[in-house]
Amino acid sequence: MKTGKYIQLGEYNNVKIGYGTVDFKNLKTIYLKLNSWLLPMNETEDFELIIFRTRRVIKEIVSKFNDKNFKSICIVDLDVRTKGLKMNKKSFMNLEVTLYVENQFDIKSKEIKDSLKNLMKLIVDVGLSDKKLFNFNKTKK
Repeated sequence: MKTGKYIQLGEYNNVKIGYGTVDFKNLKTIYLKLNSWLLPMNETEDFELIIFRTRRVIKEIVSKFNDKNFKSICIVDLDVRTKGLKMNKKSFMNLEVTLYVENQFDIKSKEIKDSLKNLMKLIVDVGLSDKKLFNFNKTKK
């Protein structure tokens, strides 16, 4: 029996956003999923360092996120293949943030949906704001 749910929220600044859970009946975590295609500005940047700093900034954003439904701890998994990053070649970015739930709630409620959408917009606008790497595109073409 399938107990997971995923809710797509569309796109924001060329980044596909959505959230879900593995088990909505026994809610322990919610994951945020953001993905897009990246086009680097130049090849001389240390992309590993940019990604490391970006993870740290996203963790700070989530820890300051004030929502009574979630704990301030999280797991940030930012997946970008840095070995193949080149000028004029798009690379896929997948960002998954795991939030720990404070208490049980309906994940489809408007309040939760709006709260998580605002958090994801903040992550895109502030956390992924380094334009040396994060120039988003909807598709690989």
